[in-house]
Amino acid sequence: MTDSDHQYPLLDRIQTPADLRALPRSELPRVAEELRQYMVQTLSGNGGHFAAGLGVVELTLALHYAYQTPEDRIVWDVGHQAYPHKILTGRREQLATIRKVGGLAPFPKREESEYDTFGVGHSSTSVSAALGMSLANRAQGGSRKVAAVIGDGAMTAGMAFEALNHAGSTKADMLIILNDNDMSISENVGALSNYFSRVLSSRLYGGFREGSKKALEALPPLRELVRKSEEHFKGLVAPASLFEELGLNYIGPVDGHDVETLVETLENLQQRPGPQFLHVVTRKGKGYGPAELDPITWHGPGKFDPETGEMAPKGGGGPSYSQVFGQWACDMATEDERFAAITPAMREGSGLVEYHKRFRDRYYDVGIAEQHSVTLAAGLACEGMKPVVAIYSTFLQRAYDQAIHDVAVQNLPVLFAIDRAGPVGGDGATHAGSFDISFLRCLPNMSVLVPADENECRQLLYTAWQHNGPTAVRYPRGKGPGVAVSETMEALPWGRAEQRRTGKGPALLNFGALLDRSHEAVESLDMGVWNMRFVKPLDLEAVQKAAQDHGALVTLEDNSSQGGAGTAVLEALAAAGIRCPVLTIGLPDAYLGHGSRDDVLAEAGLTAEGIREKIEKWWAGLDRKGNKQRLVS
Repeated sequence: MTDSDHQYPLLDRIQTPADLRALPRSELPRVAEELRQYMVQTLSGNGGHFAAGLGVVELTLALHYAYQTPEDRIVWDVGHQAYPHKILTGRREQLATIRKVGGLAPFPKREESEYDTFGVGHSSTSVSAALGMSLANRAQGGSRKVAAVIGDGAMTAGMAFEALNHAGSTKADMLIILNDNDMSISENVGALSNYFSRVLSSRLYGGFREGSKKALEALPPLRELVRKSEEHFKGLVAPASLFEELGLNYIGPVDGHDVETLVETLENLQQRPGPQFLHVVTRKGKGYGPAELDPITWHGPGKFDPETGEMAPKGGGGPSYSQVFGQWACDMATEDERFAAITPAMREGSGLVEYHKRFRDRYYDVGIAEQHSVTLAAGLACEGMKPVVAIYSTFLQRAYDQAIHDVAVQNLPVLFAIDRAGPVGGDGATHAGSFDISFLRCLPNMSVLVPADENECRQLLYTAWQHNGPTAVRYPRGKGPGVAVSETMEALPWGRAEQRRTGKGPALLNFGALLDRSHEAVESLDMGVWNMRFVKPLDLEAVQKAAQDHGALVTLEDNSSQGGAGTAVLEALAAAGIRCPVLTIGLPDAYLGHGSRDDVLAEAGLTAEGIREKIEKWWAGLDRKGNKQRLVS
């Protein structure tokens, strides 16, 4: 008998959900204990999304027990809570590889497992996707069940309500589960609430409800009275009115950690036709004391001691780019009362914790509502404020129309502080900031600034602040090359690059955070190096001078090569009638995998060695074709 047999006797018997369903229902609480313990032990040595998964252990077990997965469909919203799901669906032994190169994906991914019915990473997509699956099944004459699991945080996004509104108008046989882990409503959970949940989901109640509707069809006034009486009855134990008005049959709230009640409720709801809404209350970090006390810190910890909860110290050195931004925001708010900071539920990640403490009256966390965050900023700007939208690159994609229609078209002074630009590491393709240069530089009135280090990030934020129009400053996740950050804020020359190195070979035009790698890459190639600082407005004088002096150009960026900064240089040369060989180096036309930021950059060939090899191969090819002798004209 192995140590695993002693530690996880039930979990070891589960390779697929079918194995889980072979167990007596009474064993499920023990399975939950083992599953939770396995997560703590495994992730303590690996890191990853943690508190959210602990909170849905019982819900995950109940879903796979009550539904015939994978034939039935379970759609997870965002997916950072899907680690228990992965464990139960044949990927338990791979959990230690999650977020690493070649390991498990950080979120559900269709290519990884037939149980991952929909690829996710961003919030508020589950109801739309599940509704589409349910309607497709209905159109094809199928009988499979579909369930969507959405968190209370994801319910703040407009897309979720758009989907709820549509679902309520259909006859789709689907279940929407609201995973509510806001502890302010915990008093609503208990024996009485669970009792009503079982009653309201039962076939007896459902039959009575539907039978009454038919019997009262000929008596509209009485029918309306009974309907209002039913809603009042439900309202005694549950906030049902909103969802009932949308056409959804509301059940709950039910204790999300009572696995046997959950199974019974889910089985009852499967017998009910049409869209159902189940309100489940859970606790983030459930079962692990430190995570229960501080679920925000434990959302995605690194390595930690499972016994004490002590986290491994993070690497030393200077501040991260997010911290640089946070300090700049505090300094600017002190200096100018027009300053206001907006974040779509990314206070900690964007570095705004201290700002929130000090400037509460000029801090707006709008929840997971990226579109609203941008138009809110536009409204503030209309009335003389100078708003800054602190947003991850991948989330700005969700507010693209607002950036165009509400900010750029009106030429409003809104500053986008774009964190997590370029590869982001373990979160993978869904969170990569690979496209912001491409989709922003094409917008009239929009300026795009790309700092090369921590101090330049502070100074370019200040430079953008002085500009009276839409601006974006993009910077990567984590720490920079270690350049000391000056307390002084100085506006750098608008639209001007700086030459960092002279040489006789081609000129390398660097856009952003890969400057330190570019210096290392070209050291043996005798190349000139320019730190461009601006993608838009592009320093045309610097580009033309580099082309004239060096006869060939290389552009470097951690954005997609498709339509990025390199493309801007090609466009500028063509417009000026300058014939010059140009090699554009950036992220490939592909969705890169997960791993550390350095791992992903290496996959893209953006190490110092990889950059040098690309340049040498290109340069040698030009020599064979005789292009080195071609005059720039």
